[in-house]
Amino acid sequence: QVQLADSGGGLVQPGGSLRLACAASGNTLDYYAIAWFRQAPGKEREGVSCIGRGDDATDYVDSVKGRFWIARDNLLNTVYLLMNDLKPEDTAVYYCAAQHFESRTWCPLGPSLYTDWGQGTQVTVSS
Repeated sequence: QVQLADSGGGLVQPGGSLRLACAASGNTLDYYAIAWFRQAPGKEREGVSCIGRGDDATDYVDSVKGRFWIARDNLLNTVYLLMNDLKPEDTAVYYCAAQHFESRTWCPLGPSLYTDWGQGTQVTVSS
């Protein structure tokens, strides 16, 4: 089991940028695939991006492709989600999650496949 602490949310104007961080303790992050999810009021939790145990394996939901970038820093035991060109529809609580998969080249975006979760960080995009 790994404990996750996500941070970096805030209020930003449309077109702005934020960097979310998911810091792990209790185990090394390179043992896990890491995913970022978001949940807006009244909506289901949505997979945003993930990175597999092998750093070449990444995936993004279509609505954020070309704007968001996920990266892992194994020395700091942290995964980052860099969000650029933010839009009001990106407003949500963002959560990171971890799960060990045997494959190093696969990371899913389904929330039911992840067992360890951070507490969430609010991202609000508004002028």
